[in-house]
Amino acid sequence: MKNSNERSGRPDVMQVLAGARPDELDPSRLADSPRQREDLDRILAGVAESGATRSRVPGRLRCGIRPLSAATALAAVAASVVVMSTVDQREPSGRPDAHPRSSTATAGPSASAPDLHVDGRLELLSAARKAETSATGGTYWQTTTRSENVEVAGEKGGFFAVRTTSTEQWSVGVRAGAQSLMVSGLDSVTEPLTRADEARWRAAGSPHTVRFEVENSVGTNTLGLTMGTRPPMVMRTNLDDKIYALGPRNVSYQDLGELPSKSGELRHYLERLHAADSGAETAGRTAWILRQTADLITMPVKPAVRAAAYRVMADLPGVRLRGRVSDPLGREGVGVVFPGTDRTALGITEQRLVVDPVTGAMLSEQQVLVEPSARAREAGLKAGATLNYQATTRMSWGEHQITVPKNAHH
Repeated sequence: MKNSNERSGRPDVMQVLAGARPDELDPSRLADSPRQREDLDRILAGVAESGATRSRVPGRLRCGIRPLSAATALAAVAASVVVMSTVDQREPSGRPDAHPRSSTATAGPSASAPDLHVDGRLELLSAARKAETSATGGTYWQTTTRSENVEVAGEKGGFFAVRTTSTEQWSVGVRAGAQSLMVSGLDSVTEPLTRADEARWRAAGSPHTVRFEVENSVGTNTLGLTMGTRPPMVMRTNLDDKIYALGPRNVSYQDLGELPSKSGELRHYLERLHAADSGAETAGRTAWILRQTADLITMPVKPAVRAAAYRVMADLPGVRLRGRVSDPLGREGVGVVFPGTDRTALGITEQRLVVDPVTGAMLSEQQVLVEPSARAREAGLKAGATLNYQATTRMSWGEHQITVPKNAHH
């Protein structure tokens, strides 16, 4: 039989896990050890907390894992509403033979799949070790992400699913005088999700603007979404020297440089931020801290801080860690599932991360449908479908600002 490592080109998983294993997890030292009993207690406590917080986790903005400053987040939301309410007269680009595979096919493990907590924890520790060797500095911290968002439009008896796909480039200036720019909506297109959805859209008259429902804290709203392509948008994302939001604070590059690099100290720091965040009560502390660690991993922090964030993530109670899964782009990693679920217009959903333990990279975040609503079921969406994702394809330092397309809206 051909060696599986030769087929995949990836390092041997068992070697990776063994390299990541701390001494206290050596199998020869685990039998009835204090650490073994402690891990068992943590797993049992996690199950209890997950059940207790399930109904209390609020809906999140469906914008992936972007850690924007408060000012930028408001600008991004406002821009989205303008785009959705503007009718584009160009024909949609989707064709029956031009659709990539449905998001349903890239959903990863189902909600009922068995958890592999210990294996997942070891793989996160492997990601932490790899993150310690990442590059340390430059003028711009730059990321490229690919995203997809699925909505259900139309009227009862003729619901159809549409998806919007696009690429985003974000270049964060960290040196004095360097600005931060985000170019969103590169190659953006909104089209029917599947051929069946396209048939239902055409039966509805091929509307240029489709209507869909969203739920928020005050009820359900109806928004419009323009079919077809649209130009990209560029915006400045720094507020003076503040470049990110971390919990309730807008932070500078200097602030990020002063973060604790030991996992215990970083966790205590995040717990203090949670206590100071007046909007965090309903999220649950575990989910809130997991959100902050996921954001930190994508920020220009010191390698030791990024590694500490992975270690905090690995030890949070109530977080479900899965074995090997695939992200929406087909890349392998370890799955990290947020505690609790969110209620949306399309049904009950959960939030998942995928981390590559071999490279230490945060691959993606996705919102997965756990229990479809009647509206979603009529449109053909099933449990396990990915409603939205943001997949990172590049995260590195650069010395030159990104190029803004000539057709970009400001």
